Amino acid sequence: MKSPMQVLVFGGTGTLGRQIARTAIDSGYKVRCMVRRPRNASFLQEWGCELTEGDLLSPSDLKNSLQGVDAVIDAATSRPDDPRSVYEVDWEGKLNLYRCCDELGVKRVVFLSLLAAEKYRNVPLMDIKYCTERLLVESEMDYTIIQGAAFMQGVIGQFAIPILDSQPVWISGKPGEIAYMNTQDMARFAVAALNSPKTIRKSFPVVGPKAWKADELVQLCENFCDRKARVWRVSPIVISAAQSLISFFQSTLNVAERLSFSEVSGSGISLDAPMDKTYSAFGLNPSETTTMESYIKEYYDVILKRLREMGADLDKEETKKFPI
Repeated sequence: MKSPMQVLVFGGTGTLGRQIARTAIDSGYKVRCMVRRPRNASFLQEWGCELTEGDLLSPSDLKNSLQGVDAVIDAATSRPDDPRSVYEVDWEGKLNLYRCCDELGVKRVVFLSLLAAEKYRNVPLMDIKYCTERLLVESEMDYTIIQGAAFMQGVIGQFAIPILDSQPVWISGKPGEIAYMNTQDMARFAVAALNSPKTIRKSFPVVGPKAWKADELVQLCENFCDRKARVWRVSPIVISAAQSLISFFQSTLNVAERLSFSEVSGSGISLDAPMDKTYSAFGLNPSETTTMESYIKEYYDVILKRLREMGADLDKEETKKFPI
């Protein structure tokens, strides 16, 4: 009997990476995750992942983690609270990773990139994604590049929670339509690529079923939580000024670089792409992909039920504080 493929996941503690690790385990793969702090990744071990301690900036850590690996899924990116530049953490880390893969003969790589990265090279995170794509294309690796737009999980923090809590919703610039995707669905594509020969040495857009305008998301959340939103529209000039101010302080450099990402979301350009060829190449069914309507409805159903259960045990004065 053929032993299962050994897959090394980078970014396993992140929002997307943990979904990839879980999906790969459920699909029968042997999964290893390299993490900087194993103590904070115990949940991965509970799921069945093998953990190795390491940093992308350390070639020796990478070589240790890559031992015996058949394929790599790269969903790593620096955290917003990391004070170092994304060029140091992400770009140097990518160079180290793929050099080590080349040295150890690990050819199969699935890289999680961003849609339209080539159009926004002035944005550090997009520039790094674009450069990594070019690095792989010019290599001899059996890569699959997955180009996502944005995650539905981000809609919760930007729209769903503020509306429920009667807080303002901030919208910057001229927001274009964005085809958000659930991280669980994105993970299915990343794992499906491992045994899909049609995806080798190719790039694919992987986006949600529909591109949404910010105002449409506001209305959707209002409908499901029965609350009226307070929308504050912020000029791109204000964001640019904040970015410049923050960048004066070295300890907040990463924050300034990430703030520049608002140039993408507020550019007015649609982040969407046809998905027919992608579904065909990956062998996945589009009807199984989560819709924004079902995602937001499920979120509010769960959170409102939980708040009501909590509120039942409080006195009348405390109950007034709950947004129900």
